[in-house]
Amino acid sequence: MQLVSTAVVACLLVSSVSAVAHGLTLDSSSVEADGWLSAKQEYSGHGCVGGNISPALSWSGAPADTKSFAVTLFDPDARAGQGWWHWVVINIPPTVHALREDAGNRSGTHLPAGAVQIRTSFGDSAYGGACPPVGDKPHRYVFTVYAMKVARIDLASSASAASASRFINANALDRATLVARYGR
Repeated sequence: MQLVSTAVVACLLVSSVSAVAHGLTLDSSSVEADGWLSAKQEYSGHGCVGGNISPALSWSGAPADTKSFAVTLFDPDARAGQGWWHWVVINIPPTVHALREDAGNRSGTHLPAGAVQIRTSFGDSAYGGACPPVGDKPHRYVFTVYAMKVARIDLASSASAASASRFINANALDRATLVARYGR
């Protein structure tokens, strides 16, 4: 049941754009748009041996009434089309317009005050890098920043990414994506 609801929510987040203004832009000094993730961003575990370091992300062009930001990383190609949540961060203050490299570490020490990492498909409340099965067609990794109309989403870090994504989608003023690929 969770796989179906996660896939439905993910499709809404990745493809639903009708009510969003699109002045927001997302960039990275670590990952080139439409480029490839590096071994640095690969997961460390499940047969993957990467650095598991979240890339630096920066954004601009948020609506004036933005009260917080959220960032997600989703692989729509994983699990036979069901997708895989690699990173979810909520409650990023509206004055913050970037996350430094390794902001997604398990300790959370590089996140802005008040930001919360939500449990991913790996089961951790931290960044989980790319780890597609060996021999799969390269997967797409969709980084998304959301400008939020609420200052806070009241969820614990143990909440599921699917739960967080429902709140994010319901409260997004605008969003911007950056897509990169990775294969093994």
